[in-house]
Amino acid sequence: MLSWDEFDKEDGAEAAAPKQTAAQASADMSLDKLNQVGGNAALEARAIDASDSDAVARAKKALNDLDIQEGLDDLEGASGRVEVGDKQMINARADLNQLVPFKYDWAWQKYLDGCANHWMPQEVNMNADIALWKSTDGLSEDERRIVMRNLGFFSTADSLVANNLVLAVYRLITNPECRQYILRQAFEEAIHTHAYQYCIESLGMDEGEIFNMYHEIPSVAKKASWGLKYTRSISDPKFETGTPETDRQFLKNLIAYYCVLEGIFFYCGFTQILSMGRRNKMTGTAEQFQYILRDESMHLNFGIDVINQIKIENPSLWDAQMKDEATQMILQGAQLEIEYARDTMPRGVLGMNAAMMEDYLKFIANRRLTQIGLKEEYPGASNPFPWMSEIMDLKKEKNFFETRVIEYQTGGALSWD
Repeated sequence: MLSWDEFDKEDGAEAAAPKQTAAQASADMSLDKLNQVGGNAALEARAIDASDSDAVARAKKALNDLDIQEGLDDLEGASGRVEVGDKQMINARADLNQLVPFKYDWAWQKYLDGCANHWMPQEVNMNADIALWKSTDGLSEDERRIVMRNLGFFSTADSLVANNLVLAVYRLITNPECRQYILRQAFEEAIHTHAYQYCIESLGMDEGEIFNMYHEIPSVAKKASWGLKYTRSISDPKFETGTPETDRQFLKNLIAYYCVLEGIFFYCGFTQILSMGRRNKMTGTAEQFQYILRDESMHLNFGIDVINQIKIENPSLWDAQMKDEATQMILQGAQLEIEYARDTMPRGVLGMNAAMMEDYLKFIANRRLTQIGLKEEYPGASNPFPWMSEIMDLKKEKNFFETRVIEYQTGGALSWD
């Protein structure tokens, strides 16, 4: 095995002397002198040499002709170092490429928490689910329908969220630490879509039927269509914030996607699948949903913080009209999820029924309203499924279904519904 000691010995004394001389020369140079010498050396490296091939010579010439000012002009605010006060959630002129100093420490902490909560679908054992799904008397028709409906919605819902994040939200949020978390969230949405595909493939379902439910089953299609209408305008590459009208459009998009799509539309299906897991049915699928729900809860909390920060920095946006529109969005989302609950549970199953789910969704809607500073619209609504809070508790080190031991590195201080 080659060692660095042997390598040095092979060089001999002659090689050691120049190294020492160069080090001594560097030590004698000031920082300004080093910068000058280094810059000159870089230019010399680009000089066209007779030994260069035609392709190499043309590459060097193109770089010699490059006007770097054009690139610098594209770096917003690159003329100086960023101060914390220069940073804003939207419409900031500060350089987006300078991550620090942080203005929103909570955004960076959420990024770290998300990384520490990493998981992959293939880590979950699906053997028991496969056996149960193939068994003629393993699941009732109601239970099978619930599994298929939820995989049908979720298999595309996370793709819709990811598209919105990548094509619109990341571009329009002008704070680098928040962008850092959005990159993590986009990756998690990809993991979630992977997890649903992994469940569908493992169970041997008709992939065409499942993946097309979002525009073939009315209660599923309505939820997807509702979310998409808040994406159309801001996903246009020419859309820019900076006016009261466009800022309002963007804020409505954030409310639609964080408070409703991730904050309401996921809750009926997740409760149904996790209730199965509590009854020792479809435990692998339920375990995947548990990890996804923990991720989504973090996404939700991040989105609410972003929405509230935009309100603080742009108080003129949060007028009576905007408050009414936000309230209507959350109430419409709750109503669509109530309809979905009735469609997926036409009769009682898994210790729950549509009426209980309606109570739960009204309780969730109240939470979303108050989290962004609006008043509750369902007085007295309560949570009939307190065990859902346990499942989302990141402080637990052991998986709820005891199928696998997990060590969550961080997140103990986070607060969930």
